[in-house]
Amino acid sequence: MSSIMTNASAMTALQSLSATNKALEQTQARISTGYRVADASDNAAYWSIATTMRSDNQANSVVQDALGLGAGKVDTAYTAMNSAHTVVDKIKQKVLLAKASGIEERAKIQAEIDTYVAQLRDSIGGASYAGSNLLQTTGATGKVSIISAYNRDSGGAVSTTTIDIEFTNIRLIDSGVTPPAAGTGILDTTGTASGVSILNIDLNNLGGVTGADESTKFDNLLTDIESALGKMTNAAAELGAAKARIDMQKDFVSKLMDSIEKGVGQLVDADMNKESTRLQALQVQQQLGIQSLSIANTNSQNILALFKG
Repeated sequence: MSSIMTNASAMTALQSLSATNKALEQTQARISTGYRVADASDNAAYWSIATTMRSDNQANSVVQDALGLGAGKVDTAYTAMNSAHTVVDKIKQKVLLAKASGIEERAKIQAEIDTYVAQLRDSIGGASYAGSNLLQTTGATGKVSIISAYNRDSGGAVSTTTIDIEFTNIRLIDSGVTPPAAGTGILDTTGTASGVSILNIDLNNLGGVTGADESTKFDNLLTDIESALGKMTNAAAELGAAKARIDMQKDFVSKLMDSIEKGVGQLVDADMNKESTRLQALQVQQQLGIQSLSIANTNSQNILALFKG
């Protein structure tokens, strides 16, 4: 039925065109932003999950930075520890040479040992990374703690895990004392056999004894040096193990972040191929809708023209 009061065809065409325009705006927004769920209004559940996962990834990014900082500290300490071990091994050789040499040669050997000791102090003192030196610390307790993971359970409770290295296990020099005072470091602790620390070796004064007792004193000093070398080997092994664990955790966190990002993308990213195809279809529908509305309006005008005629 045709009516000059109500243009049903035009109303239907207008509703269809409005729906097409709304869908077209949505598709254009998805193509523009790259998201099919950009706001909570698009899909509240997916948006909530994606927001939480993104927050977790930001926390993991901080963990990754902490692991990188920790890796730098441990790498620096490990390198210095190996260097110090090499120097102490050379000191051991010089002490053994001094025992086999005459008294007249000890002054020259002592000068070489003094050079090695100075090298030890310089290399250990310079083993600082970001203001932290793991090999030159003080105190009976203490440790370096490197955040390795950020955990959140289903109830929202948060916990972190750390990679810990006890200072007492790797300390070479006690920064709280000045030799010849004995410290808690591996190198400045007074030897239990000789009573001499590696940083205070004096070949001309090994307890003030000569003759047969002198040989024993040299043996005691060599025993203490061997003990220090053993402790340094253990310290290097602990640093090496920590270094390996940090590297593995860094790799895991990196892959975890990629996995979370991929999961978020599956929830909220737009399929650009699909949206592009849909855009073309909607643009055609929009043109047809405009034509349909124009035809409906033209029919009404034709009816009015009949009355005018």
